[in-house]
Amino acid sequence: MGSSWIGHSVLLLLIVGCGARPFYPLPSKLVDRDRLPIQTSRPYNVAHRGSNGELPEETAAAYMRAIKEGADFIETDILASKDGVLICFHDVTLDDTTDIAEHKEFADRKTTYEVQGTNTTGWFPVDFTLKELKTLRVKQRYEFRDQQYNGKFKIITFEEFISIALDATRVVGIYPEIKNPVFINQRVKWSDGKRFEDQFVATLKKYGYGGSYLSEDWMKQPVFIQSFAPTSLIYISNLTDSPKIFLIDDVTMPTQDTNQSYWEITSDSYLSFIKQYVVGIGPWKDTIVPVVNGYLQTPTDLVAKAHAHDLQVHPYTYRNENQFLHFNFHQDPYAEYNYWINKIGVDGLFTDFTGSLHDFQEWTSPLSQDDDNATKLLHKIATLVSPYQKG
Repeated sequence: MGSSWIGHSVLLLLIVGCGARPFYPLPSKLVDRDRLPIQTSRPYNVAHRGSNGELPEETAAAYMRAIKEGADFIETDILASKDGVLICFHDVTLDDTTDIAEHKEFADRKTTYEVQGTNTTGWFPVDFTLKELKTLRVKQRYEFRDQQYNGKFKIITFEEFISIALDATRVVGIYPEIKNPVFINQRVKWSDGKRFEDQFVATLKKYGYGGSYLSEDWMKQPVFIQSFAPTSLIYISNLTDSPKIFLIDDVTMPTQDTNQSYWEITSDSYLSFIKQYVVGIGPWKDTIVPVVNGYLQTPTDLVAKAHAHDLQVHPYTYRNENQFLHFNFHQDPYAEYNYWINKIGVDGLFTDFTGSLHDFQEWTSPLSQDDDNATKLLHKIATLVSPYQKG
């Protein structure tokens, strides 16, 4: 096609796009259709608790925003309610990211439990039914982030989370964590005698998730299952062949179920063992490149070791604000992404700002050979401008 046709078409796309309805409708409103596949040619953009840099974490709105901004995967933490319903919520208590303290009817539910060897006081989701949890409203975790959405969104269930991914207009993967499995199994009992991990996998299977990494089934409905608890990952390996990621905490934190040190679980011998059950690791990024007084030090060999064992590396968490950016990056989140992708060589990134990572990857990735015709070029341009549509 001639360049003048392309120019007119681009202008038409911009005019139509700016006045269009939102690109992603509410869950469960779409009919079956062909969808663009998930990309597998560059590091995965993992929306950490949704686009939670902009909206309260783990809410439907945060996940839908992340999809609109280009996430490859939407990430969530799975806990359980008192009546055994799996919910999307990060903290073991409700205190920091909901309005629970304003609900006087629940004042007597505040209690203290031992969690990972530490006495923790607060309101725990495991002491509330789903119906009760749905009366709460979620708020932004950090005071320096946008507060205007506080009180507008409810806690969602694992099934509601899945429906958001399945209803997207392109293939979007999910990245759920089996959160605090030791604690959940102690506090929540299912009538059939099943464990938390059983309920977790059963939910995934109910919605068609399964298949080894990059298999045909996986490409249709991509999923990574993550956990800090190696025994949980080993247990569910007998239940599903979906790929799993072993999360690794700070160097001072032992594993929550086996009490193994950071140094043990990052050794060559342990990586050789755990690769029987997982396809990758998800380390806290400051354990890959140590930080002293706000400055990056010499990188460790953890990424090289993992890659030598054919394990992917998906570090967490990347955040745009100056409070989280190390001084080496001169308050530039794009410089941080460039460092981790092009120098350290990671395979995926957990980010609070999905749009920023997506933009960086779009701007720095050369056009593939498949993009040399006008139609595909226009689609790429439409994808770039879609976040700026009015809705």
